[in-house]
Amino acid sequence: MAPVLLLWLAVCLSGTWAVDRGNFKTCDQSAFCKRQRALKPGESPYRALLETMELTNTRLTLQLINDNNKVRLLLELYRLQGNITRVKINELKPLKPRYEVPDVLIREPPTEPLSLLSQDENGVVLSLGAESQRVIVSARPFRLDIMEGREVLMSLNSRGLLAFEHLRMPSISSCKSLLSLFASQAAKEEEEKVEDVMWEETFKSHSDSKPNGPSAVSLDFSLPGVEHVYGIPEHADTLRLKTTDNGDPYRLYNLDVFQYELYNPMALYGAVPVMLAHNAQRTTGIFWLNAAETWVDISSNTTVFGKMLDYVQGSSETPQTDVRWISESGIIDVFIMLGPTPNDVFSQYASLTGTQSFPPLASLGYHQCRWNYNDQEDVQSVDAGFDEHDIPYDFIWLDIEHTDGKRYFTWDPHKFATPKEMLQGLMDKKRKMVAIVDPHIKVDSNYKIHNEIRSRGFYIKNKDGGDYEGWCWPGSAGYPDFTRADMRAWWASMFAYDQYEGSMENLYTWNDMNEPSVFNGPEVTMHKDAMHGAWEHRDVHNLYGFYVQMATAEGLIQRSGGVERPFVLTRAFFAGSQRFGAVWTGDNAAEWDHLKISIPMCLSLGLVGISFCGADVGGFFKSPSTELLVRWYQTGAYQPFFRAHAHLDTPRREPWLFGPENTALIREAVRQRYTFMPYWYQQFYLAHRTGQPVMRPLWVEYPQDPATFALDDEFLIGRDLLVHPVTEEGARGVTAYLPGKDEVWFDIHTFQKHNGAQNLYIPVTMSSIPVFQRGGSIIPRKMRVRRSSSCMEHDPYTLYVALNPQRTAEGELYIDDGHTFNYEKKEFIHRRLSFANNVLSSVNLAPDAQFTTGSWIERIVILGASKPSKVTLKAADGQESQIEFEFDASMSVLTLRKPGMNSGADWTVTLQ
Repeated sequence: MAPVLLLWLAVCLSGTWAVDRGNFKTCDQSAFCKRQRALKPGESPYRALLETMELTNTRLTLQLINDNNKVRLLLELYRLQGNITRVKINELKPLKPRYEVPDVLIREPPTEPLSLLSQDENGVVLSLGAESQRVIVSARPFRLDIMEGREVLMSLNSRGLLAFEHLRMPSISSCKSLLSLFASQAAKEEEEKVEDVMWEETFKSHSDSKPNGPSAVSLDFSLPGVEHVYGIPEHADTLRLKTTDNGDPYRLYNLDVFQYELYNPMALYGAVPVMLAHNAQRTTGIFWLNAAETWVDISSNTTVFGKMLDYVQGSSETPQTDVRWISESGIIDVFIMLGPTPNDVFSQYASLTGTQSFPPLASLGYHQCRWNYNDQEDVQSVDAGFDEHDIPYDFIWLDIEHTDGKRYFTWDPHKFATPKEMLQGLMDKKRKMVAIVDPHIKVDSNYKIHNEIRSRGFYIKNKDGGDYEGWCWPGSAGYPDFTRADMRAWWASMFAYDQYEGSMENLYTWNDMNEPSVFNGPEVTMHKDAMHGAWEHRDVHNLYGFYVQMATAEGLIQRSGGVERPFVLTRAFFAGSQRFGAVWTGDNAAEWDHLKISIPMCLSLGLVGISFCGADVGGFFKSPSTELLVRWYQTGAYQPFFRAHAHLDTPRREPWLFGPENTALIREAVRQRYTFMPYWYQQFYLAHRTGQPVMRPLWVEYPQDPATFALDDEFLIGRDLLVHPVTEEGARGVTAYLPGKDEVWFDIHTFQKHNGAQNLYIPVTMSSIPVFQRGGSIIPRKMRVRRSSSCMEHDPYTLYVALNPQRTAEGELYIDDGHTFNYEKKEFIHRRLSFANNVLSSVNLAPDAQFTTGSWIERIVILGASKPSKVTLKAADGQESQIEFEFDASMSVLTLRKPGMNSGADWTVTLQ
């Protein structure tokens, strides 16, 4: 192994667990970011040439000119279906085509008619149709304002920070042309520095050639009335994004960051260039479709409208948030989602990039992982340990050491000599396995995968035309060009059972290191001047992991003939990655703050479409205290992706290794997860159908309550479960905010009832997981927990009906086979459960669907109930029967025992 790799591994495996910030650029070290940030507001050189305007039924086009260098741009404006406005800006006549992101949008977005309302020498006004919405295009300087009535919803280039660096041939005159763009705004002594990095940039020992010079694009957005913005993951930061005036902007550039720091804007493994803005009146979104390195500046200010009366009654202040996006290359292609509600924005974004894939039910269970389970005997021993200690799980995972010398799609011939025998042993218990398949390919002439990729010319090229090689786990590695459809098709074919030797239908896939990670590359990633066909890596960088997961998911689908749903976990991601599987928050640490940050990190991902998110339970690096480990299990049990994982160098931490008391606490947390599996599955079905997040901030459901806007230590699962995990060391109590002045909330453990719109102090012990069910909801659970979710398929349901006197209680029950795409053929049960006027009923929501289930309703628990004199069940055939019941007057809890109706049938239960 080369010295570079050995040195890198030595750092990784040593006790020094900390990010080396010097490996990663600041804005000042990123030439285009520094250059763009030097621009001063209010000095825009761009004006609209109104005489060039063309308006068709579907779009407006208009030329812009930079008065400093006379370069012309083409503006395209579209009104899209669903209250979305699209703005594209490109060079009118580029030296060569500039990169436009493919494959992320699920289709070309359908348009709606634009109409001209007025025009004069200063600009034009266009109608956006409903709600008196219109766009005002101002000519000098160029500016766009989107309005509704008299209210400005959003302004573009209102601060004059639009910039578009045009492609050019190297020449002295062109350098001066670019410098003229900044001449009125940057100090003269900076000009020579700017010129130095136009054509080549150096970071540490790495140089980055730029054959067509600088190519950055930038645009500012102003959001009047907005104080809270969210999104643009992935960052280890609070849910509410901070202002960046006194530091670096938030960076979006997929990187392998070794044990990342918290509460800063450094780039991490994934990048979703989507921001949501919210106030009590409206939610909007900005989707900046650009896959190059991107920085996002956020600033806030308050406009004071001073009137004499204000000094008596209090001044009238309008907050405003200003956002600026800066990307290294490509074009400006931005979708403005105008809401007005949070769910409207989720639907709008889903209409563009798709919804969360519908995962196999088993993948919502518990996953046991570490780097690495040593051999087949180790796997068998761990599997048996779960049975011995009565802890359910669905998946056991294998990291890179299971392969033959880090050659993916292979097995170590000594440690994993009979993988099918191992997989069959798991299948016999209705369990599954995930094995890692990374996208760096060992350069080895005896390795079939490498030989195939090289012979087909599928590797990414270096700037000189040879195959790009870098260092990763196998040593010298090539990197397949996943931007190519033919490469992705070939990769998918490698998951066929006759190609991936030793694989079976219960083996699924984990894509790690797909930023891509290059140990000896600049910022531990690929050189930007590497080539993907005609495009530089700088253009496509943030798409690489998206494409790897896409191809892998397609492979798992194809191997079953299109029948089985895939499960693929990815570390790197982009907008649209939700269509292909799950993500996790990467290489975290066994520290309390890392437990806390998992909540806002997953909430941020959910807001931008990626619901299937989790963090390594226990922390990847370091060793957790038993208290931290237990609290992490309790938190992870209520997050969408629930996996324990640990570094090679850490002591083993299977759940039963910390004494009987802690084993019992962990067992209880995991078993709670399994009782809620029907609810989790139903929430993922809704996310798949609607784009709404599964794990969501409180403000999504209580958008007019400012007390919820910055909360990120508690969250909702769907509408009806509120979770406030214990994330403080030594905690004896937590304070949870229960939202909604007309709401009531029931503690799911004690059935204690609490009113909404209050901060509730909750005493806690080590067994406490504060979770509340919303009054007015019905949640189906399965209380007979078995060794895996598949073992529970036909088990009965318990319905938890939480009453609120002010409204009908409602819920849903969704059932299908749990693993195929047959739900797309209407093979499922989807029922509405409701309780009103002392009648509980189950009604078919999908009468055209066909599916049968052996499961039944074995218990109904009604919280906040009164004692009835009798309870009558009326079945689908009209037969009536009496149901036994118990009533706890001290807690107002009514329990109906053994009603016995089939889960897929029509029925009513009447309390008299």
